[in-house]
Amino acid sequence: MEEKRIMLGNEAIARGAYEAGVKLSSAYPGTPSTEISEFLAKYDEVYTEWAPNEKVALEVAAGASISGVRSMACMKHVGLNVASDPLYTIAYTGVNAGLVVVVADDPGLASSQNEQDTRMIARSAHLPLIEPSDSGEAKEFFKYAFELSEKYDTPVIFRTTTKLSHSQSVVDLSERVEVEDKTYERNMPKYVMMPASAIGRHKVVEARENQMAIDACDFPINKLEMGDKKIGFITSGIAYQYVKEACPTASVLKLGIINPLPRKLIEDFVKSVDVAYVFEELEPVIEEQVRSWGLDVKGKELFTKQGEYSANMLKKVIYGKDEVVFEKAEAPARPPILCPGCPHRSVFSVLNKLKIHAAGDIGCYTLGAVAPLNVIDTTICMGSSISILHGMEMAKGKDFIKNWVATIGDSTFLHTGVNSLINMVYNKASGTVMILDNRTTGMTGHQEHAATGKTLKGEDTYAIDLAELCRTIGVPRVITVDAFDIKTLESTIKESVNGDTLTVIIAKAPCALLKGQKFPDVCRCDTDACKKCGMCLKIGCPALTKQADGTVKIDETMCNGCGLCASYCKFGAIKKVAR
Repeated sequence: MEEKRIMLGNEAIARGAYEAGVKLSSAYPGTPSTEISEFLAKYDEVYTEWAPNEKVALEVAAGASISGVRSMACMKHVGLNVASDPLYTIAYTGVNAGLVVVVADDPGLASSQNEQDTRMIARSAHLPLIEPSDSGEAKEFFKYAFELSEKYDTPVIFRTTTKLSHSQSVVDLSERVEVEDKTYERNMPKYVMMPASAIGRHKVVEARENQMAIDACDFPINKLEMGDKKIGFITSGIAYQYVKEACPTASVLKLGIINPLPRKLIEDFVKSVDVAYVFEELEPVIEEQVRSWGLDVKGKELFTKQGEYSANMLKKVIYGKDEVVFEKAEAPARPPILCPGCPHRSVFSVLNKLKIHAAGDIGCYTLGAVAPLNVIDTTICMGSSISILHGMEMAKGKDFIKNWVATIGDSTFLHTGVNSLINMVYNKASGTVMILDNRTTGMTGHQEHAATGKTLKGEDTYAIDLAELCRTIGVPRVITVDAFDIKTLESTIKESVNGDTLTVIIAKAPCALLKGQKFPDVCRCDTDACKKCGMCLKIGCPALTKQADGTVKIDETMCNGCGLCASYCKFGAIKKVAR
């Protein structure tokens, strides 16, 4: 089979998994990693699933590996925090069949709450980390990762970044290799990590890492490109592309494996050039190790630890300000905003009206923090909203949270919010938790989850009833409300925050962008009846604009007919009509 195809980096990783004979993949959606699983689900030979969170996904993949089949788990960088508990220990147990953990970092914070560097976690966990620089390498390196995993009896972290995940380049396709399952044999000292076993396995991990550091000098995924020896670059991943664009004649050592580093290969390269630069995004992971060996390199004193790099950045440092560069054009500023017809807007408009503070969470509803809704006060990580609210109550008392709620999405609630709610029940809390149930994982592109009734492959399955789940874990008061019924929402929230009973309010309405979601109506404003009070504008719907004369105009091409604006118009100027 000889075929070339232009692929996204994420699609290429999925193709690499298919060609490598992977039989199981478990993941939790998180930009920029989400599409890997969506592409992989198209291959019938691979069992794919959405897990409730990344910890579960990695444990599922580890179980498959121990049983004898090649497996993988996918997540974004902050998801690796959730998966760190099993990660650090399966570094000790090792594998039976190959196990690769795909982690997508997000330099520049395109869709994340921090810029953490997975390479540092790999070092801490003593796990090998591989990083490609384009889609073609993503596919081939992914296959190679399974070879290393099985040869060295270790999970392998496969790191990508936003730019690599979502850029395209040519990929050479190959046939799938059906890898024979490994035989499972009971091995308590290897797989049961109680202290006596772990002490012995720690020694194995150290020996493995030392051996890999030696062997890595000959790994084919490291590439030496000798050119002008006056200047040399040690680089990896997408940063390599910037080096080749900015300094095409320079000597380059492109590293495919970042942990452990191939020390002799790097030492020989640094000695062969007049000046050596380490060009790496985010933390000085390579640079600090190279400097610790006594090698003279230039790095973060010239290049920032923040954001994405570029060829222009490199040109300015190497050639000075007089070098002609193409400056990035700045698009007009457009504040982030909830979509027209979003049920979250309805909930936040009521909270804003009642002057209620919200401990927020990760998802589309984080946009409730910005004007004009201005409701969300805190956002830290998945599932944190409920714990934040609980901490406030336990620290300051019930009176403090009389004007507070926790808001969390349905997918995020199942991810880690349910544990926090159990904690509230157990420790006799009395706060108000609002689950904003829009029937999907909205922020990452509408993936299914355990309460939607569909699997990753689109098959029908049991849908968890969130209300019954809350009752089962002991929540004394659970109320389900139509997210667009603002009168019932208002009275329910008032009663709840002023009461002394732990309450979960499930505000339910589908995401406006869900496939198959139909909007038969549209809202129209009778400008003659409009009193120019601006109440409808306070909800911040982008379909509504204020005209020069103060009246409101509704863009029917944007309007999804949710009727929220009509609910706030006391004069009947806005009405829902058939589209």
